[in-house]
Amino acid sequence: MPGAETRERFEQAVLPHLDAAYNLARWLTRNDQDAQDVTQEAFLRAFRFFDGYQGGNMRAWLLTIVRNTCYTWLHQNRPPEAAVEFDEEIHSSESSGGADPELQVLASADKETLHRALDELPGIFREVLVLREMEGMSYKEIADVASVSIGTVMSRLARARTRLRESLGAALGK
Repeated sequence: MPGAETRERFEQAVLPHLDAAYNLARWLTRNDQDAQDVTQEAFLRAFRFFDGYQGGNMRAWLLTIVRNTCYTWLHQNRPPEAAVEFDEEIHSSESSGGADPELQVLASADKETLHRALDELPGIFREVLVLREMEGMSYKEIADVASVSIGTVMSRLARARTRLRESLGAALGK
């Protein structure tokens, strides 16, 4: 069992990222209580393996553990989400010139509508959007957390933003 010195180093390194960990867990589980449980389990796992931490980006290391803990928990406790096959015709749209419609829609959407629209996104899209837009992570950090290439991160973000824009547009009658 790690000693008091390890516990203190762990707390100093990891606790500043508690909000980010909970935020990711909340968006992946879609439930406050489940997110609390998953976050607690992730922190226990992080503490258990803290001596093996090789340095680098602590937040990315921790959020990788949170992500993996979430998906393990979801696999054990919930039916899998229906996979949505990507179809270029359906999922791509040409942007119309002028002001950025995404910013216009987001600016006019109330918080509840935005949360509902985010909840409707498939997990792989919701995950990258939360990490990028809410946690401010770089594409490289997201790629490390999600164990995918930067190109995949960029593609998922583009698709997530398009779906979010469409969902918000429909919800707001635009």
